[in-house]
Amino acid sequence: MTAPTNKARTTSFWQAVSVLLIAAVFFSLGFWQLDRAKALKQSLKSATQVDQLRVPLESLAAARESLPAAAVNRLVKVSGHYVADFRAPNQVDGSKKVGDWEVGLLQVGTNAGILVVRGVWSERLLNPEISQAMVIAIEGQLLDHQVDDHAENSDGVISRLDSALIVSKTDLDLFDGYIVASAESRGGAPIDRTRPSPEKLNSRIPGFYWQHLSYVIIWWLMAGVVLYLPFYRRRVTS
Repeated sequence: MTAPTNKARTTSFWQAVSVLLIAAVFFSLGFWQLDRAKALKQSLKSATQVDQLRVPLESLAAARESLPAAAVNRLVKVSGHYVADFRAPNQVDGSKKVGDWEVGLLQVGTNAGILVVRGVWSERLLNPEISQAMVIAIEGQLLDHQVDDHAENSDGVISRLDSALIVSKTDLDLFDGYIVASAESRGGAPIDRTRPSPEKLNSRIPGFYWQHLSYVIIWWLMAGVVLYLPFYRRRVTS
């Protein structure tokens, strides 16, 4: 049996290097997909957690601008007076209970406004002494605007909680999103209402997470195939 020539040894060396480089690329792609899956899972976990610190609304968002992702689901406080009232039918709360909600348009400052879920519609006349001219302090959870209609728009009715539906009904500069009030007070005195809880965010791992994991398996299998091929070829030719 003749010894391999220098040329053959050089060729074998570079073939081995090429195989290792290709396998390393596949392994790296697998780790990249694994990192993407972990980041997606972590972002979902963060999105479903509520920061318990109450901060001023104006510190998180501005009128006539899209609601920043970091502001969604935050607990806020704001004060102003109501300038309009709407019924939002067929809303779903955190307990999956369906009902009609009272939604007020709160004027903030001199020229801004935001939608506030005040309570259930059936209790809208529970505090008749509270007039729209009175300054009300509000605490609640800031949420992004809804995209799905729950009813049809009509006089005094909004089909979803979205300030875009009332642009033509007011001259105020509107905030994106809305507040689900957990408390309202006037001059320090609380206003008693049944307060709907926000619909719970879905904590189920989305399909993209599992898709990333499947890519991890695929890339690592390809790396294994690349590493195995030289040995298979040697077995076949021997």
